Formats: sequence, C-alpha cells, structure tokens
Amino acid sequence: MTALTKNKSVLDWIEDKMALVKPDAVVWIDGSEEQLEALRAEACKTGEMIKLNEEKLPGCYLHRTAVNDVARVEHRTFICSEKEEDAGPTNNWMAPADAYKMLYDIARGSYQGRTMYVIPYSMGVVGSPFAKYGIELTDSIYVVLNMAIMTRVGQAVLDALGDSDDWVRGLHCKCQIDEEKRYICHFPQDNTIISVNSGYGGNVLLGKKCFALRIASYLGRNEGWMAEHMLILGIENPEGEVKYVAAAFPSACGKTNLAMLIPPEVYRKKGYKVWCVGDDIAWMRIGEDGRLWAVNPENGFFGVAPGTNEKSNPNALASTRRGTIFTNVAHNLDDNTVWWEGLDKNPPKNALNWKGEKWDCTDGSKGAHPNSRFTAPAKNCPCISSEFDSGKGVPISAIVFGGRRAKTAPLVYQSRDWDNGVFVGSIMASETTAAATGAVGVVRRDPMAMLPFCGYHMADYWAHWLEMGRKLGDKAPKIFNVNWFRTDDEGHFIWPGFGDNLRVLEWILKRCEGKADAVETPIGYVPHAEDINLEGLDFSLDTLKSILEIDRSLWTAEAEGIAEFYKKFGDKLPAELKKQLEGLEARLK
Repeated sequence: MTALTKNKSVLDWIEDKMALVKPDAVVWIDGSEEQLEALRAEACKTGEMIKLNEEKLPGCYLHRTAVNDVARVEHRTFICSEKEEDAGPTNNWMAPADAYKMLYDIARGSYQGRTMYVIPYSMGVVGSPFAKYGIELTDSIYVVLNMAIMTRVGQAVLDALGDSDDWVRGLHCKCQIDEEKRYICHFPQDNTIISVNSGYGGNVLLGKKCFALRIASYLGRNEGWMAEHMLILGIENPEGEVKYVAAAFPSACGKTNLAMLIPPEVYRKKGYKVWCVGDDIAWMRIGEDGRLWAVNPENGFFGVAPGTNEKSNPNALASTRRGTIFTNVAHNLDDNTVWWEGLDKNPPKNALNWKGEKWDCTDGSKGAHPNSRFTAPAKNCPCISSEFDSGKGVPISAIVFGGRRAKTAPLVYQSRDWDNGVFVGSIMASETTAAATGAVGVVRRDPMAMLPFCGYHMADYWAHWLEMGRKLGDKAPKIFNVNWFRTDDEGHFIWPGFGDNLRVLEWILKRCEGKADAVETPIGYVPHAEDINLEGLDFSLDTLKSILEIDRSLWTAEAEGIAEFYKKFGDKLPAELKKQLEGLEARLK
C-alpha cells in the first residue's frame, strides 16, 4: 500500500524500522470503517479475536492475551533519558544507547511472516490547540483496532501533521511474548517509545500511558502545560450552569465511578446532571483568559471489567454495549456474550474462562482475569459531555486529590493555597488492602497518582506544578483532598460513596465560588458538617462529624512518613515543599 504522507521524517523513520524488523507487507491505517471492518474479519479468521452476539453486543469482540501477559509491567518499564538523574528515584532508568541496542537486538527480524501496520493517531481532537500526533508501528491487528477506539486515527492526522517533525515515534513488536525480554522503554528526548514482547493493552497501546502521560508530562514541562492522570467531570446545577473538576486517584479508588457519577435521586429531581469529559487523563493549559483549561486527549475508555455492573457504574456498563473489544473475560457459549466477576450473580454454566479453557463456575476459579478489560468508544457513554469533542477544552474550577485511608484523612479538606495544594498532591497515599499482596494497611505514596507515569524526575515535576501556580496566580483552581474510605472499628466503610460523592463535590464547588464556610485545621480547611447536604440520605450528622475529624496524633505520624518519603528526592526537593512540611509540623504541635 502506498504511503499516506510525503512527510520526510515519517517516511525515513518507517523505512529505517522496516529494515530492522523486516515485515512481509506494510499497511497504512487510513481510519476508514471499510479498512477497520476488513481487519476485524481478518482477526476473526486467524483466531486473534472472536466476534460476539451481534444482537446483544453489536460490533463487539473478545480477545485473549497470552497467559504470561495480562497487565502493565512496571519493573520492565524504563525512562531512557541521557542522564540518570533526570529520570529520578521513582523511575527505572537505562542509558539510551544501551536501551536502543538491546531493543533493536530483540526486535530484529521479528516481523518476518507478519504485516507492519502504520497507525497515525492523534491525542486530542485533530487540529485543536491541545492535539499531539504520533505514529505507532505494530504487528498486531488487536493493537490497530484498540488504537482506533482509544485515539483518533487515520489520514486526517497525517494531513494535520503536514511536513512537521513534531510527532511521537512508537514501535511495538510482539516478538515471542517472552516475559524475560519484555520491555517498555521511553526516550523523552527523542520523542520515542518502544515496546517489545507484549500484546497486553497497557504495554502496547502506546497512545495510552506511554504517550499521554510519560512522554506528554515531559513535553508539558518543556512547553508550559500539564499532562495529568486525572478524570474530568462536569457538574450541571439546576440553573443549567456547568462547573468542571479534575481529579486524581491511585488505582482502586473509584476513579471511573466518579467520572461517570449518577447523582442521588434528591439531586436528580432538582435538575442536577453530571457529565463525563474523561475518566483517566487530562491535558491542561492556561487559556487566553488566564484560567486552567483541560481536555481528555483520549477517544475511548480502557476500563477494568471485574466489578463493573449495573449498580457500581451503569454508565460504564452501557459504554460497553456496542463497538467494544473485551480482553481476558469469560466467554458465555450459550449466547456468545461475555461475563466477568461482579457483572451479576448468574455466572454462565457453559463457558470458557479467560484462558479459553472450559470453565466450571462452581469450582472457585475465576472466569475473567482480575485485570480483564474493555476498550469502549467514549461516545457510547450515556453521560458523555457535549464538550468532549470541542477541542478547546473546559475550564477547571477545582482539582481534587484522593486516596484510600482508613483513619487519617478526613472525608474532604481544602488546601490553604496552590503551593499547599501541590504539597497535598505530593503526599497522596493509599493503604494497601487485602486485595494486594503483602501486608495490609501499609501506606503507599503515589504523588498526584503519577508515580508509575511521570516521564522525568518527580521533584522536577512538583517544581513544574509550583511554576504553573505562579503563572495562574489568582485564577488557579482551588485544590482539595477527598477520602471516601474512612472505616469504623470493624473495618466497614462509613461514607456511602458512589453517587453520594456528589454531596462532597457540591461543597467543593461552593468553596470555589465563596458560598460555603470552612473550619481551619492544621492540614487545611474542613467543612462544617451542616454544610454538606445529607437530604434523602440515612446518615447522621454526628457520623459525618466523625469522618471530618482530624486526629493530631495520626497526622504527626503522617508528617514523619512524609519527611521519610521526601528524603529520596534529596536536594532536588523544591524548597517550597520542604517549607510546607515544616508548616504542617509546626501547626500540629
């Protein structure tokens, strides 16, 4: 197939990679439905994908990865900056020259007998001020079809790129799916990502975390914008005004559920609506009006299937009902649909598990892998925002951080100012649950939920946040922290969570508008319990007061943990954050 562009930097790079991996054929992805449909048919023919029940799940497919290739591999993920110190203590580092040699040795000749697919894709609306372009080479139809859901692919991208050299290079080679030789390497200074020996989404859909966070965070620092691991949510009040919130949470803290929140009935009756702009990634820039504007650079959702159901997240479930690729879920042979743990209480009797083996749902084994996924088009979501495709982004009123803490953090508090808010984001943490291996209740720091995704030194990343605050001045969004996971002495969650989290978000927006008071505490501003609306909720004011309390002894121990955590950043720790910690320690005395 002839090239779809005359861009010399693109053609030279592809030619170089063809000489390395030696494909039998080259196919350029033009983004047309005809081409994608032909690829789906081909993937079904080879067994790479299985077409599902067209009546119940129109345009949906099932895919299984290799059993040794089911999740992101952080210990095999590297930042290959020229200097090791630029990667920082929270990233794995490899010297670029060594990494290229190793990767090229692994990839050499790996496309023999295979087709090279050239995927031109855009993160963000093509041609918009936020948009960034990439090209991913892959030998996997599965990757092509997922990228066509998750990003905007095809000819329009190449037209927008023109003859520019400003694009992200991506090479993916399935090779032998050998976990001992599996590497996902990022070269921020070269705008390049190389992934070898994996076929799992998070390692091979290079627009996802690789580009949208690791490379983009580096570009953002250099170009004066932010790439963040955040959902974007619009809250519409009864008067029809929509205010937008960006929020960052570590995994297992209900990020997608919050992004697609359904208001409680008492709010729905009044006319409140919630709109999803994005569930995972926010790119934020300072707009012409001096405010912070955000877009979701993705075009789809790459969600965890287990636990997604009609009750936990009806909007996410609805998003999967058409044009979706399911990975590593159970296959119901009776009606050619899919199932996973937590979908409903009726596991299929005649089914194959995620490995493709006959599955007996009564023997205690899992039908779906715990990290099984759905890749669904964002436009399927019943609450997708009308601004989703606008390209100009939405103005952010509040930034919310959160984690999973049994006793320490209150239900919600507001930072004292932007710098203090950066401090609050830098100390974000969750306690390990029984679901994770190892000890329960261990505090794991995950600053801004970016620990595995920051493409450079974390201390430099904080410095960039502080710098953005200086530029935004009094137009900066207010910064808050929430904790939906306070527990009682028996370990049960106290706050109902899910849709009722809107009650907390309402207070947050009132604070942004100067319409709600707060109590000053050593850690920041906490609501008066009376200012959180409990209407229609069987929840006492006293119970609410208990989860708004600040326990000084717990926070004194927390400050010690923060000081310990900060040590690993040495002299690079911004002086402002050191000052913030000292301020907290002083206020706790």
